[in-house]
Amino acid sequence: MDNHPISCYHLGQYFQIDGKQLQEQYKEHISEYDSWEQKSHADEWMLFSKNVSTRLSIDETALSNGELYTIVTNKEARGRKGAIVAMIKGTVAEDIITVLKKIPERLRKTVQEVTMDMAANMQLAVKRCFVNAHRVIDRFHVQKLAYDAVQEARIKYRWEALDQENEAIASAKKNKISYQPEVLSNGDTLKQLLARSRYLLFKHHIKWTEVQKRRAELLFERYPELNRAYDLSIRLGNIFKVCKSKEHAFKHLALWYNDVESSGIEAFRTVARSVQSHYLSILNFFINRSTNASAESFNAKVKAFRATSRGVRDVKFFLFRLSKIYA
Repeated sequence: MDNHPISCYHLGQYFQIDGKQLQEQYKEHISEYDSWEQKSHADEWMLFSKNVSTRLSIDETALSNGELYTIVTNKEARGRKGAIVAMIKGTVAEDIITVLKKIPERLRKTVQEVTMDMAANMQLAVKRCFVNAHRVIDRFHVQKLAYDAVQEARIKYRWEALDQENEAIASAKKNKISYQPEVLSNGDTLKQLLARSRYLLFKHHIKWTEVQKRRAELLFERYPELNRAYDLSIRLGNIFKVCKSKEHAFKHLALWYNDVESSGIEAFRTVARSVQSHYLSILNFFINRSTNASAESFNAKVKAFRATSRGVRDVKFFLFRLSKIYA
């Protein structure tokens, strides 16, 4: 008998492979899912104590239907195998603490730093479980609060401009005349100026294009309070870029806080109060200049994995597959 290679096409004539059946075979027989030691409680919590390192991150992510899970990750794994330390359903501090305390105390005491956002539940969990660790609030979450305050002021003025335009249109109709909105020197109407300024207010002015510079000039000329708000947000960001030590940053933060108080911008006073409440954890950034970027990056990987799986139909099996790759 001649030895002829059999192509995949010819094999396909003899073996009709059903995708759903193949998936079931993998799940039930090939994958070792049935013998997985964490299967019984995986949808509530998973724990991989061996992945604990001196530097951790804690954050939350949504798996399906907005269901939140708290994830503790090992920074030293750099988002690869060994990254997952724990995944816990929900964001309740006591639930997180109960699971994390299953990690041997000697391992928990070796943790020197945990990065996080401003969420009180995260901070309490880290304080209770990793007693020797510096709690570091991510600088980008702090800066985002300031950016949100700027956007709040912009949106307030935009609604005012829309109301003024609607009133002007109604008045023009009543008087049977044609309404012509004011057109600024860059071609924007006032409401367009406020709408199109959104992205430039997120950027440092040194990164503005010539078009954005002109738009910002017109915007700040009309709305000086928006100019002050933008300057306060940039100054807060510059503290993290320029200062080299906690002491240096503390002085600049105190000056910034005083300027916020005198600015009279209520949204920024809220930001300042949040910063004041968490300043010790914020200043811990200057120990190693650590951020929570690794946790955000890992969350993106979880979402990408969820997308390739076309959603999460079986939470336990999804977490099993996730643990095989990242734990």
